[in-house]
Amino acid sequence: MECIFCKIIAGEIPCYKVYEDDKFLAFLDIYPVNPGHVLVIPKEHHDNIFTLPNEIASQYFVVVKRIAEIVKNTMNADGINIGMNNLSAAGQVVFHSHIHVIPRFSGDGLNHWGNRDINESEMSLIADKMKGFIK
Repeated sequence: MECIFCKIIAGEIPCYKVYEDDKFLAFLDIYPVNPGHVLVIPKEHHDNIFTLPNEIASQYFVVVKRIAEIVKNTMNADGINIGMNNLSAAGQVVFHSHIHVIPRFSGDGLNHWGNRDINESEMSLIADKMKGFIK
């Protein structure tokens, strides 16, 4: 077992646990964006959103919402970012599904990603192409 999150779940590596039930674990990120940054993971190993069964995915977001409320209230945050990196190109480093719950504070100096200019015809083509994949 090489997955660091699986080792945390198994108790082989310690963590600062925030929440645990039979299917999910939430703990403080050791490299936080802001203090109170929490990672929420399923206990069952799934590499990313693409390998996550729908049943687990639906339960996952209920837990994430609960953790977001706890983080906001505990940290007195002005806002919350919820994010999930999937695959290397998107910045995923640990290949065990995990959702970041990050407290945000007015004036914390963190920036969001930039925007790209895309014209209306490109937007239309992209939307049509995506609709073609809906089953």
